[in-house]
Amino acid sequence: MIKRWIKLLNRLIYSVYHSDMLTKQMRKASLLGRFTAWRVKKKMSSRSLLLILSALVGIAAGFTALTLKSVVLFLRQLFTNDVQFGLKNYLYLIYPVIGIILTVFMTRYLFNPNIRHSITSILYSISKKNSVLHKHKIFTSWIGGILTAGFGGSVGLESPIISAGATLGSNLGRTMHMNYKAVTLLLACGASGAIAAIFNTPIAAIVFALEVLLLDLTRFSLIPLLVASSCGALTTKILFDEEILFGFRIIDEFYSQDIPFFIIFGAFSGFVSYYFTRIYTFTESRFSKMSKSRHRILYGGIIMGTLLFFFPPLFGEGFFTIKAMLAGDVSAVLGNTLFSSMQDSSWFVLLFFVFLALLKVVATSVTISAGGIGGIFAPSLFTGAISGYLFASSFNLLGFEMQLSVINFSLVGMASVLAGVLHAPLTGIFLIAEITSGYELMVPLMIAATMSFICAKYFEPNSIFTKQLANKGQLITHHKDKAVLTFMRLKSVIETDLLSIRVDGTLRDLVKIVAKSHRNLYPVLDANHVLVGIVLLDDIREIMFNEKMYDSTNISNLMQLPPELITMEDTMDEVMAKFNDSNAWNLPVIDNGKYVGFVSKSKMFSVYRKLLVEISDD
Repeated sequence: MIKRWIKLLNRLIYSVYHSDMLTKQMRKASLLGRFTAWRVKKKMSSRSLLLILSALVGIAAGFTALTLKSVVLFLRQLFTNDVQFGLKNYLYLIYPVIGIILTVFMTRYLFNPNIRHSITSILYSISKKNSVLHKHKIFTSWIGGILTAGFGGSVGLESPIISAGATLGSNLGRTMHMNYKAVTLLLACGASGAIAAIFNTPIAAIVFALEVLLLDLTRFSLIPLLVASSCGALTTKILFDEEILFGFRIIDEFYSQDIPFFIIFGAFSGFVSYYFTRIYTFTESRFSKMSKSRHRILYGGIIMGTLLFFFPPLFGEGFFTIKAMLAGDVSAVLGNTLFSSMQDSSWFVLLFFVFLALLKVVATSVTISAGGIGGIFAPSLFTGAISGYLFASSFNLLGFEMQLSVINFSLVGMASVLAGVLHAPLTGIFLIAEITSGYELMVPLMIAATMSFICAKYFEPNSIFTKQLANKGQLITHHKDKAVLTFMRLKSVIETDLLSIRVDGTLRDLVKIVAKSHRNLYPVLDANHVLVGIVLLDDIREIMFNEKMYDSTNISNLMQLPPELITMEDTMDEVMAKFNDSNAWNLPVIDNGKYVGFVSKSKMFSVYRKLLVEISDD
């Protein structure tokens, strides 16, 4: 019965979509035509249009963040409004299961189940799909984030909002028939507008787009990012309640005598970041081995329900726990748990927080791996804040005369763990600087974030976002050489003007071909057009004018094997590697054993330079 209703629903969506598709296409073409005519009349440049579109994307990302966070906040208050441990704690055992089931149902049966709603998928689109993102990710990310986080999934909302914002930018650029650079820039504008809208941090949003998403920073690309992030921040600043916005005020001063402790804590945060990354990737790999989605939902729901039952602060993003912790309100953290009677014991509170720090990444990775939609941005901040609290509080409880600021170390911990997990130290630094509305902690932020980044990168060269793509050779972000090679096509550099010679031919036949050719390289083919060798002009120069050898010298005695063979399945990265390994200037290309042509370094450099100019030029 359920499958029948699913089929009927799919048919309804299909029929409605296709019956109205032609009308929509005609209306879209008409509107686009009128806009193009108006743009020509007003003599609007491409850069001016890009600025207008970046503002629209930023505002749209702001509204997406507004609605998503508001609905999730409502659901959180609905499910967690008990102060003391009670019946609703037992409901934690089923809340995550409901959220994951609804999310999986939406993605599996109504949309493409293979499309991921993460920053990794955005990086993959930039690398391999010309920055094209499916339109339905605008609302599937939004709905999936609500269902996952609203029902207790221990994930951040930044990933669904970034995914929706980036998709808005990508599709708006494609609708306007813009080139790859402009579409990628609008995609990044959507992401930066989303970050600015979530945290009200426009500068950190720009830094995030540059550190994590963009291929290159040019003079003009910074302006649309500024416009999008400021529009996103203003949208949420005007419309959001203060309860929703995530912000703190620095109360304690920073003293230079704390610097050694911030250095030690930075290194400690690096290890925490490495732990976060390893647990996340391990959990993801374990769940990926489960072939059936119902098994992932079952195991994920059981694990999440158990974690939330014993540790309710793991519910959702965790920002309310951070606020209560920094305000010194321990009762708000332990009040609705089994351990509320132990909240007066300082050492037990620390032990409870140790479990929160260790289990947050487990809850996050299980939620996402089981089928939920969410991000790791907020969980990284949560883990960092708890780590900073533990570091400073543990030191203070040892009874030394010198005391560390718990608030300052918690704030610095958010930046340093974020820097280590995302491999984006500048994002962590400016995020906390803007959240605290000041630069009082700039020096310790820089010290701890740098130390954390160095330590984390030493143990794990790639971040969570880039690890899978890097292993598959699909990551081009921040690597201009890989970016250019990615957009090069092997067919565009194959030269087919080389004259070939049959393997059963003689020197006389070759001399005739040399007279007609303007190249110094000759492929040797058999009767089936299979490449069996090559002849270089330098190898026959001394005998080519000796007519006595014309008929007695066979081509098979003159040819040599090529140092490497390029196949039509090779990527340009692999082609370049073969040139570097063989130190050759020309290499033959074969397809299923058949000769196709040659690739020369000079042709590759020419195409490479042209693409490099297209990607980097303003």
